Amino acid sequence: MSCALGDKAVNDIIVCLRTTSGRLQLLSYNSSDLKVKSKFFADHLSFSNTKHCIEIHCLDSDFSHHVDLLNFLHCPAQTLVDSWKSVKYALNILKVAVILQCNEIIHSCVQYLEASPWTDEEEEEIIKTVPELGPMAMPILARMLPVDLNATRSVLIAAIQFATSVSGPCPPFGNELKISAQEQVEYMLGEDDTRPLTSDEIVRSEMKVGLSNVFSLFRESISSLHFDSDSTPETTSETKVLLTLADLVWLCNLLPKFSLMSDFASNWTEISADILCVLDEPKFRSTMWALKTKIIKVTAKVLEAVGYGNVILPPPVRIQLLRTWMPFIRKMKPLLETMCNEQNGFPHKMDEELCQNIEGAMVSLILTLPSSDQVDILADWMESQQLKFPDLSEAFEIWCYRAKSAERRLVERLDKIGGTSVSSDLSI
Repeated sequence: MSCALGDKAVNDIIVCLRTTSGRLQLLSYNSSDLKVKSKFFADHLSFSNTKHCIEIHCLDSDFSHHVDLLNFLHCPAQTLVDSWKSVKYALNILKVAVILQCNEIIHSCVQYLEASPWTDEEEEEIIKTVPELGPMAMPILARMLPVDLNATRSVLIAAIQFATSVSGPCPPFGNELKISAQEQVEYMLGEDDTRPLTSDEIVRSEMKVGLSNVFSLFRESISSLHFDSDSTPETTSETKVLLTLADLVWLCNLLPKFSLMSDFASNWTEISADILCVLDEPKFRSTMWALKTKIIKVTAKVLEAVGYGNVILPPPVRIQLLRTWMPFIRKMKPLLETMCNEQNGFPHKMDEELCQNIEGAMVSLILTLPSSDQVDILADWMESQQLKFPDLSEAFEIWCYRAKSAERRLVERLDKIGGTSVSSDLSI
């Protein structure tokens, strides 16, 4: 928007704008108007030695912004907001307005910037620049200010409820809205120690409710496979199971922040037999590789949590977890390898890292069990034809060492008891 320059007949002050490279711009003003528009000029005009010219120096990069601002001094205040061409332009004008203390222009730029949408690049520039412009510019950052914990908690709980909803995809967006909510929950629970939301009991309780709901849906969807007459991959039932399993994987990655991984491990152990009962059905033995692989990956996470002591479960539950899953995982590895060899580009496999994680977790878990249970599990392993995976030789070696040490301690204790008895007899 262009604004007419002042009438030279009544203008009595010349503003001389110079740059370090010698660029020059002269603009004329009425001194009375200039005092009202800018405190910077008002202060200069208050000096008795100021005659008819005020000189301003600026960088070449800021020259055009200074010229534009000096022209805007002729504009009525109510028309200024229509003059800002973009966020970047308004921010540059604002910086000059702060220097020249032009309150009307500052207010108009702030009003425009506060209400306008920003690109990521503009937001970064605003966050870097505005704090240096003083309190009049701070309303621009209103959208960036932290909110109180109660408001943050309310938003987080709403996001958790949506992220763990069991109502199914929302047409026409499919599962994208739920995935977006899950990403936002992850972001809000990121590495920010100033917002201890993971220790908030209300949020923690909401996570437990969400976990329970998703596990109930998973149990229901896995059971529905039993009654599904279509045994081909990518059936509607399998897709539903995979979607719910993806929600469980998301929860599995998030729950350690809330110290709730034990709830996940207990639920997973409880439904493990039901899962395998369905997957071992004849009609599924050569299908549903994606589902089987993902289930193994979830089981690996549970085995790691329990095996390395991050989740504390009683011995019977640990034994149940190991005895339930070890035969299935041991059977699946060569089957998946065969499929990879027979079909080029077969996407479902147990890579080396996954296998190592499973082996390490199983070895650690076995060594936490009572020695008699260790014997039973290791005996089953040695009698099987799949000694290479999982490789439990480390657990066997440690068990042998412990067994010998225990036997030696027992003999020493018996010798000590026997010596005490002989001494007692001699004293009689």
